[in-house]
Formats: sequence, structure tokens, C-alpha cells
Amino acid sequence: MTNKNDALLQRLLATFRVEADEHLEAMAAGLLALEKTPSGAQAASVIETIFREAHSLKGASRAVNIVPIESLCQSLEGVFAALKKGQLPVSVPLLDLLHRAIDGLANLLAGDAGAVSTIAPAVALLISQLEQAANGFLPAQHTITASAIKTTAAAPAMEAPAAAVAPHAPPVTFGPASGTVRISVTKLDTVMCQVEELISPRLAARQRALELRDVAATVSAWKKARMHIQPALRQIEHTTARSDSSTRWRKELLKVLDYLEGEHLFMVDIENRLSKLNKSAARDQRALAAMTDSLLHDVKEMQLLPFASLLDVLPRLARDLAREQGKEVELALQGGEIELDRRMLDELKDPLIHLLRNAIDHGIESPVVRTTLGKPVQGTITLAVSQRDGGKVELLVADDGAGIDGERVKAAAGKLGMLGEEEGGISERETLALVFQSGVSTSPIITDVSGRGLGLAIVREKVERLGGTVLIESKHGLGTSFHIVLPLSLATFRAVLVRVGEQLCAIPSTGVERVARIATEAIRTVENRETIVLDKSVVALAGLADVLEIALTASAHADAHVPVIVLGLGDARVAFRVDEILGEQEILVKSLGPQLARVRNVAGASMLGTGRVVPVLNVADLLKSAVSHVAAPHVPTADKPTNGKKLSILVAEDSITSRSLLKNILESAGYVVSTAVDGMDALTTLKTAAFDLIVSDVEMPRMDGFDLTARIRADKQLAALPVVLVTALESREHRERGIDAGANAYIVKSSFDQSNLLDIIRRLI
Repeated sequence: MTNKNDALLQRLLATFRVEADEHLEAMAAGLLALEKTPSGAQAASVIETIFREAHSLKGASRAVNIVPIESLCQSLEGVFAALKKGQLPVSVPLLDLLHRAIDGLANLLAGDAGAVSTIAPAVALLISQLEQAANGFLPAQHTITASAIKTTAAAPAMEAPAAAVAPHAPPVTFGPASGTVRISVTKLDTVMCQVEELISPRLAARQRALELRDVAATVSAWKKARMHIQPALRQIEHTTARSDSSTRWRKELLKVLDYLEGEHLFMVDIENRLSKLNKSAARDQRALAAMTDSLLHDVKEMQLLPFASLLDVLPRLARDLAREQGKEVELALQGGEIELDRRMLDELKDPLIHLLRNAIDHGIESPVVRTTLGKPVQGTITLAVSQRDGGKVELLVADDGAGIDGERVKAAAGKLGMLGEEEGGISERETLALVFQSGVSTSPIITDVSGRGLGLAIVREKVERLGGTVLIESKHGLGTSFHIVLPLSLATFRAVLVRVGEQLCAIPSTGVERVARIATEAIRTVENRETIVLDKSVVALAGLADVLEIALTASAHADAHVPVIVLGLGDARVAFRVDEILGEQEILVKSLGPQLARVRNVAGASMLGTGRVVPVLNVADLLKSAVSHVAAPHVPTADKPTNGKKLSILVAEDSITSRSLLKNILESAGYVVSTAVDGMDALTTLKTAAFDLIVSDVEMPRMDGFDLTARIRADKQLAALPVVLVTALESREHRERGIDAGANAYIVKSSFDQSNLLDIIRRLI
């Protein structure tokens, strides 16, 4: 048993060192960037990045029980927490201290020490300096040499009893009985990349086969058309033979007829050759596809590891965390036999550790509290893995603890300025989604385990980077569940091809809920945003061209129906307007290189069978961009026929200031404007004159805007008149009431922009 545990520990340490090197490299690069830009928004982003890296490294070191690294990272977190809150300025002495801390971490790793529970004096001094710096006091610099830290890191290993080290390790043997060989991960990844590259020529072969089939069909149609004129040619030939016309003219015509007869035979020969070539190309394409798919499947199988290989570190981590907090926790593991891509398992380690720490610290109650509530003394955390349809896998992390207190979440988000006073009535799902925001934590104190509000933000970031989604469910007093859904493959997957203007784009099918064609009349405007109704629910509509900032031609969107593609991740759901939906196919995603490591809305690129390179869009980024991008409702740019007559608009507004402002804006845009002081006055004016559109306030004496809109829709002569409501009422109930009354657009004055108003009016009339 001891040898087995030692082997497991060695595997964990090897994995930890690889991960730690990545974290240290990112932290060192971040410090250099912070030196160049010590203040501003960019500096805040860099501090956040280093903060997260230190947090992840601390969690990984705790898992393998390397206390010096864990303690040093904890002190680093304190410094970056102070920097993030603005309590500590960025200075040269502070940066020097942080660089020494990074060097100290690197030297601890280079010491080749195993699990270490003691902190050497040199490391303790560095931790003390960091703690003083976090409190605003930079101590005098003490020089800590690399050799000192290396020596202290290696010391516990030197104190190990001699019996623990085998004098002669048995040689590694390979033979028929072993059945396995050990291959380096680098070589395996190289083979995997080369096999995945075969997808491109496979797609190209399929495209060539399709093109050849089209050519064969064209020749066949040409032959059929030629056959239809064959009787006419025979008639001309017989007529010419009996004609008394000149011999020369008859000879020339007979030459033409002979050529056409020979052409027919030539066409038959070409058709037969093309038919054989088409069948051969299709057969070769199918053979290449079968071989490529088989080889790719086999190599992917080589990359698969049981999920249980990732779970080795979690039981020990759960046990140690629970004991430190005086809690009793049982970790129930399910589905450990399910195999996943090794690359994905490596990326999932950090999110799972964060979720486990979060469940123990925030979720599971103390034994006394659980007994009082009638719960078992021992809390249960379930980690289950299951396969889903569509080539996906689902990870469930659930606990039977206290659940999430929505009010405390909203209070924490409010302190960070994430919620305004008017947003206090957000739904339960929206409240739970706030826990994924950086800095939001319901913990009353900051501990070495949690309280900094970083863990769940890192979880969502990692999962979305893998092309997955994370959902949260919680019932107060009963527990919390996290559902993580991921694709089985990282490089190859199916995507929907769409066209926006002249640009083709690929959207991963895992993020596509549905495609549809929507009538332009069904598009409504609510709060300066276009919306449509799908499956009896309102869905925000955004132009993919607007989000990607692609210029469109003048004829774009002139049709009565527009194709839309509905994307969804978790609770977020947005429909994107495109010019054409071309279909679905398998693609190979390639990175954009280190120069373009992170491009907004773009996850990578892929080459189609035609040889054309298309961007692969990032669904999570698209949804965020659609929310932040308040585009004006779409206005067809095709020229409208006009007879030179100016359009007439009626403005109903009780405030003379607002009425004058709207009148000036509309008249400057070339409209003829009349005004009314309230809804009753507006209705009377509509009976006496013809208007193309009415712009109305809601809160007015005698008759408000809702009643005015309803009266207009009830009048047969006025029912088709477009109505735009401009009001200060911005609650969801008022917006829904405006739509129910029949308003074509609902604009809130707090976000009023005259260009949006004019664009909406142009669209409606």
C-alpha cells in the first residue's frame, strides 16, 4: 500500500510541476506588464490575471501538500487583493518584492522536493515581507539568495530515512507480457495534430467530388438539350439534299451538319468518361473519409483517460479541507470509468478544485448546525460524470449544504457596483449568475480557502474556453448543484456555416439552439433593442454583422423574411440576424497564433473544402457582445421610392420642454411635425388630419400613452398607424403593457438617443 501511495504521489507531483510552471510564467509576465503600465484599466486587468494565477497555484499546491508554496501564494493573494481594491499603490519596491516572491516560488519548485509541511526561515521571511506589504508597509529589503531557498526546499527530502530510498531501482522491461509501452505526451500530441490535419484534405476531396458531379450533371443536361434539336437537324439535312440551292452553300451546310453529328458522339464519350471519373472520385473520397475517420478515432482513443484519473487528488483535498474547518464530508464519485480527452482533463482540474473548495467552505454546514436542521452530521458532495447526446459530457458537482443566499449575493454585487437600485428585482436565475462575477463572495471573511470571489469566476472562464457551459441551481437550505456540459473533442467538431455580407463564418453547433426565418413585420423594438418571439418567449435580436462590425452592402436585408440563428449558453439566449444559413459540417479548428491569442468573438479559424479560410466564432463572446452592443434597430438601406412628399408625424407630450425637443429633432430630420399636449388632444388631432406615425409619452393627463395606443388600435381607420412610446417608465411590467397595447417601439428616456429614434422611425415608415 505504501508503494502504491508513493507512486500516486509521484504522479501528482509531476503533474503539479507542469501546472505550476505555467502559473509562474503567467505571473512573471504579468509583473513585467504591470511595470510598464502601473495604473489605469489595463493595470487593473493585469492585477486581476496575476491574482487568479496565484489563487490557482495555491489550490494546486494544497492538493499535493506543499505548504511553503501554498503559504507564499496566500501572502501574494493578500498583496494583490490590496492592489485590486486600490489600498496599495504600485511602486518599484513593491514590484521588486513581488519579483523576489516569484523567484522564490520558482526556486521552491526547482528544489525537487516532495510533499513539504515545514516552512524554512528564508521562505518565512519572504512571507512576512509580503504580509507587511499588504498592510501598506514595505520592509527593508533582505536579500534571499536562490541557493538559500533551494536548500530549504530540499532539506525535508534530505531528512527522509534512508530506507525510504531504494538503493537499486529495478530495470524497466518490455515484453509480450507487459502489453503497453510508454510514449511521451509531446509525441502523442504531435501525432494527434497530424491526424487532425487529415480532415482538411478529406473535406477538399469531398468538395472536388461534388464539383465533378456538378460538371457531369451539366454535360448531361447539355446532351439532353442537344437531343431535342436532333430531329430539326435531320430535317435541315434532308431539305438541303433536295434543295436547288448552290452546290457551295449546300456543301458548307453539310459540313456543319456533319460536325454537329460528330459533336453528339463526342458529347456521349465525354459524358461516359465523366460518369466513370465521378464514380471513381466518389469511391476514393469515401475510402479516404473512412480511413481518416478510423485513424482519427483510434488516435483519439489513445488520448482518452478515465475520469477517475483526475479524481485521485480530490478525496484527499476534501478530507483535509473538511478537517481544517471542523466539518465532516463524504465525497461521492460517480462515472469515474467514463473516458475523456486527456487535454480536457488537464484543463478541468482547476475548475473542479475550485468547486470542491467552494462546496466545503460555503455549502456544507458544521456538524452542530446540520444536527439542528435535522440533516445527517456528515455532509455529502457528489461529483458525477455522465455522457449526453450530441457528443457531450456532463459533470455534476452537488452538495447537500446550505445553498446560496440570493440576498447576500445581491448585496455583495451591489457593493461592487454591479447592481443599480433599479435592478434589485432581478430573477433568481440572474441572481445566481452573479456568483460567477469576479470579486463577488458571500463569505463574511477572507480565509486561505475562500472569500476573495475568484474561484467561480475562474470556473466559468475555464469552461467557456473549452467550449462548454456551466449552470447553477440552488435551493436555500437544501444545497447547490453545478452542471458543466462540455464537448468530447477539443479540436474537431460540427459547426453551422453562415454568410454575413460576403463573409462566411462557422458557429459551433454545441451553442446553436435553432435556426429560423422571421418575417420583418414580426420584429419589435423594446428599449432600443430589436426582439422577436420564438416558442412563445421573447428573444433579443442582434445583427451578427453589427456585433462583428462587418460592413453590409446596400441591398442587405431587403427581403420580407430574414434568416436568424439562435445561440444559447446557460440562461443566455440571443437570436442573430444573418444573410444566409449554408448548412452544418465538421470542421477542424486552428488557433490564430500567439500574435492573436485572444480576439473578441473569434475562437479560431478553419479551412473549408473549397480552400477558403473562415473564422470560427466564440459563442460565449457573441452573447456578451450582443448584450453590450446596443445597436440601432435595423433599417434597410435600399433606396425607398418617394414622390417628394414629406412624411408627417404627430408628437403627443405634456411636457413643453420634451415636446419642443422632439419637434426640433424630427423637423431637423425632414419630417412635418404636429404636436398634442396629451392623449385626448392627440386622438382628436388624428381624427382631423392624416399622419404617418405618432410619437407619444406615456404619463399624460386626461389620457395616457397606453390608452391612446389601445384606442388607435381599436379604430379601423387608425389601426395600421405606427406608434412609438417614449417614456421614463422602464420597468418590465410597463414595457410589457406597452407591447400588449400595440406599440411598435418602446424607448426609455434614460437611454434616449436621437439617432436611435430616427432609425426606428425610418424603419417603421
